[in-house]
Amino acid sequence: MDKLLKLLDENARLTNSQLAVMLGITEQEAEDKISELERSGVIRGYKSVIDWERTDRAYVTALIELRVSPKRDLGFEEIAETIMRFDEVESVYLMSGGYDLSVIVNGQTFKDVAMFVAKRLSTLESVLSTATHFVLRRYKDSGVIFLGEEKDERGVL
Repeated sequence: MDKLLKLLDENARLTNSQLAVMLGITEQEAEDKISELERSGVIRGYKSVIDWERTDRAYVTALIELRVSPKRDLGFEEIAETIMRFDEVESVYLMSGGYDLSVIVNGQTFKDVAMFVAKRLSTLESVLSTATHFVLRRYKDSGVIFLGEEKDERGVL
């Protein structure tokens, strides 16, 4: 199953037929394994990696470091659940080191993100401090390289 997951992680658009050939199994076995992984919650969804700089859409991403005060008996779970429910929030991670939570936020403008942090995030009861870092350019995201043009590495026959 690890090989199946790795293939899907690299390209979720592979068909069951293509996966079957790559894994040396039948198409039905590939379909059954994927269905089981989806039912069990191992596969949580499928998502495209989009280069927003090549579109007309205004798009800003920021990484926000949060220091929070965990709740007794709940730890960081309650504040993480509250934060992850905001539409602007793409990801929330519990971290080791100098801060507790790493939050990835998207907005249309720098001001949108700044106002989200100032008015909605930093005002939460458990939040002690925030540090916002705006993404100026993506070079690689989710294993996809954004620098320059991708080359067809299949070679000539």
